[in-house]
Amino acid sequence: MNDALNVCRFGPDQPARILAIHGLTGHGQRWQTLANHHLSEFPILAPDLVGHGHSTWAAPWTIDANVAALAELLEANADAPAWVVGHSFGGAVALSLAAARSDLVAGLILLDPAVGLDGAWMLEIADAMLASPDFADRAEARADKTSGSWGEVAEADLERELDEHLIDLPNGRVGWRIGIPAIMSYWSELARPISLPPKGTPTTLVRATRTSPPYVTDELIAVLEARLGSDFTLVDFDCDHMVAQAKPAETAALIRDRVG
Repeated sequence: MNDALNVCRFGPDQPARILAIHGLTGHGQRWQTLANHHLSEFPILAPDLVGHGHSTWAAPWTIDANVAALAELLEANADAPAWVVGHSFGGAVALSLAAARSDLVAGLILLDPAVGLDGAWMLEIADAMLASPDFADRAEARADKTSGSWGEVAEADLERELDEHLIDLPNGRVGWRIGIPAIMSYWSELARPISLPPKGTPTTLVRATRTSPPYVTDELIAVLEARLGSDFTLVDFDCDHMVAQAKPAETAALIRDRVG
């Protein structure tokens, strides 16, 4: 399945040190500012997940399908275990990857991960998206971003997001470059039980304190602390959900400290 993933590559032309996994409705190019301007010394792989961007939109739309594809990607492009940085839904995928293929994962950096969430809440979000999956024009799409968790993101990054990810639809409207059936399935995946990495996996969880309601639950923190002990670190960032875009310098400093 590896050839079904579109992959953005940043940094030196060397075996990958970092795998960066975007969140739901995102894409790999979102990591560009962080990678090119703050972590340029590291070879980074940033794929579009299944159902996103330029990767395949074909089923199955599950965390497990993405884990299998990412494992193949690392087997082909890394010569040692890589650090996995996962944002939101990407955090859930990262945890499952570490649980299934610990041999490929040196450690985890979870940026406001969305894991083990309430099923009724996921239904509410999915219903809202299904009722209004697109926009009249670019201005409306932009306003939707700035009124939500993208309000703190730099103007240039927001414009790049619109340039890269917003496409014209057959109905005359515009929408994100995503497969809506896949996204509907993924909202359900976020209600799955929490996958835990093996003991001894260095794991840093960044909690965005302005995300409301929060994605990082007390249960997630508790089970990771119980599993990992001193290998687990919780860090609070004073920002909304788009951690790497809102706080790129701080995020890069944390990643550099962990990856070394």
